[in-house]
Amino acid sequence: MKQNKLYFIFSKLHISIKKKKNPKGWFLFNSQPNYIYVEDFQKRRAETIVLEKLKWKKARRRSRRRPGPACAVTAIREGPLSKDLKPYSRECFYEVFEEEIHQVIVENQLFKPGERVAIGASGGKDSTVLAYVLSELNRRHNYGLDLFLLSVDEGITGYRDDSLETVKRNEIQYGLPLKIVSYKDLYGWTMDEIVKMIGLKNNCTFCGVFRRQALDRGAALLKVDKVATGHNADDIAETVLLNILRGDIARLSRCTSIVTGEDGPIPRCKPFKYTYEKEIVMYAYFKRLDYFSTECIYSPNAYRGFAREFIKDLERIRPRAILDIIQSGEDFRISTFTKMPEQGTCERCGYISSQKWCKACVLLEGLNRGLPKLGIGRSRGPNNDRKKGTKETNGAKSIESKQCGTLDF
Repeated sequence: MKQNKLYFIFSKLHISIKKKKNPKGWFLFNSQPNYIYVEDFQKRRAETIVLEKLKWKKARRRSRRRPGPACAVTAIREGPLSKDLKPYSRECFYEVFEEEIHQVIVENQLFKPGERVAIGASGGKDSTVLAYVLSELNRRHNYGLDLFLLSVDEGITGYRDDSLETVKRNEIQYGLPLKIVSYKDLYGWTMDEIVKMIGLKNNCTFCGVFRRQALDRGAALLKVDKVATGHNADDIAETVLLNILRGDIARLSRCTSIVTGEDGPIPRCKPFKYTYEKEIVMYAYFKRLDYFSTECIYSPNAYRGFAREFIKDLERIRPRAILDIIQSGEDFRISTFTKMPEQGTCERCGYISSQKWCKACVLLEGLNRGLPKLGIGRSRGPNNDRKKGTKETNGAKSIESKQCGTLDF
């Protein structure tokens, strides 16, 4: 046998290692039924055997682990943790989760018997869980609500078309009527077309403005009394931070409200205001709900993403920080010297607006005139220096082009 060579001849059976030193300075490992000879043990270790030993040790430690903490209700072990850091069994977690949503609905009087309520359905985890839980609570506690699913098709190929298929399956699973409104029908544009014109930097501004108005227009078509959205505690905490960073006092004063738009055509409510995103994910996962989990292909550059990462970092250090940010937003006091915008209606489409033209009309006008950045940022576009009916001297389209939607408010 030549030196400086490593010979491994062993079986796949459990190896019992016995170390012996032979006259040549090698180490002899005796295994059953074969032998392993290792030259120059100080420089080259028997890595395969060491790795196998580590695997055995991990397996032993795993088998000796103590069971998880007992459920706070039934003393059953190995359950998920709630926001109060109490462990629950799976069934108890369902009960606690649903009861918390019920208490939020009752204490804030979100719904009244006989109301028609549209659930904003995107196919994601939040809206899917909201549709499922509201359906269950409506039957269990006899709310007396007529529930509908309302979806917006932004026209994003490879994302929204797939998520709408999930919503259509939810329609059958939960027995709720579905209404879909599209950007193409309301505005004459899809998000794919908008992104080709504006790029990826400010595309979320267009989508957010158009989607908020599209939800109201879809709700008007369904003739509902209220719209329920799946905004959770993480979303609201992010919005508080964004409004502080932007200096948007008007939105900061109302972003933490559980019911918004009461002065508009159709109020909106957020039953998940105090529910963590992690709880919603656990509920959807354990209940095996059918939801769409892919992120929007145009969202990686969104400003909100940076606030989301910051919130997640805070949550890892102190989970209660999310609810504390929401409470801080609720307790903000706006100075009496601060000039707040006066709510009015858009002269062009009749939608609620603090300017002569609503933001959707300004953005749409920019797109139709080939000036997509017209309404981006703090510029008001036609609201400042143009009057309704003026025309472009260069032969461009008139300001009297397609309005943002086709419904009267």
